[in-house]
Amino acid sequence: MRVLGIETSCDETGVAIYDTAQGLLAHRVHSQIDVHAHYGGVVPELASRDHVRYLRPLVDETCEASGLKTADLDAVAYTTGPGLLGALLVGATFSKTLALSLGIPALGIHHMEGHLLAPLMETPDLPTPFVALLVSGGHTQLILVRSIGDYELLGTTLDDAAGEAFDKTAKLLELGYPGGPKIAALAEQGDATRFAFSRPLSDRPGCDFSFSGLKTQVLTEAKKWVDANQLDAQTKADLAASFQQAVVDTLVLKCRRALEITGAKALIMSGGVSANRNLRAALKALESEGVMVAYPAPEFCTDNGAMIAFAGATRLSAGQKDSTHAIHIRPRWPLSELPEVS
Repeated sequence: MRVLGIETSCDETGVAIYDTAQGLLAHRVHSQIDVHAHYGGVVPELASRDHVRYLRPLVDETCEASGLKTADLDAVAYTTGPGLLGALLVGATFSKTLALSLGIPALGIHHMEGHLLAPLMETPDLPTPFVALLVSGGHTQLILVRSIGDYELLGTTLDDAAGEAFDKTAKLLELGYPGGPKIAALAEQGDATRFAFSRPLSDRPGCDFSFSGLKTQVLTEAKKWVDANQLDAQTKADLAASFQQAVVDTLVLKCRRALEITGAKALIMSGGVSANRNLRAALKALESEGVMVAYPAPEFCTDNGAMIAFAGATRLSAGQKDSTHAIHIRPRWPLSELPEVS
């Protein structure tokens, strides 16, 4: 089965073709960073317009790269939520229309399930149950995965997601947008032990997260140095490194706790923040304790069409279908509402 995957939930236009026999055939991603950088964050209307501009050319380019024509496709999978309403509508409308014209099925896919399943493209033999850390600009969640569609939420963020905290911290340090890569790059030049920031909720039971207070700690500390006219380049780097280490330590601590609570012996991580090298190294160290750790290649950490094509192929192969040609999008969509795949 050859599945075209389309991702337009936010500020990346992702297109991919996944073959259940041969794997990923081709994928393309257009990032809107340059469009939104001037505003310091994503502008929904501009995001929708950019998807309209680039989606069809990316589909043509991906088909050409795979050596296929649209007539060779067996199905279309597209992100139906959660995400920005207008952006989702662009992808859903295009996908449904293309599928109807070709006489093939189209299946709406949950954006976060796409991220959750992305590591399985390269590690299909991951034993279940396993713990999944979904960590991005909009989500920070720990989930117990018993099977595809059988998910139990173990913990979530009570305020800012980890990626959101990176973006806001980068903004207050005047590093620009997007914040995650900016903080990570600057942190390489800094001393992560200089500032003793807290590890939020580490002293409380459970697996929930909170990063708003950590961001405020950085702001308070930075203000001291600004008021003293001493916020030099090295101090900024040390603030970035200390902040990043606090986030990494918190995420790793909660992952350990989730593994202990569930008894799972495998852990996956995905989402935009999973590209952070320090976080990857810290979680990979769990392998010395008998935990199997997997995460996607860096190119599949941020939003992409490959994860949607793979999730779509997984569900379509199990017999799931969308029985209507109507266009439905779900800007808010709990992961717990997804049907289980047998």
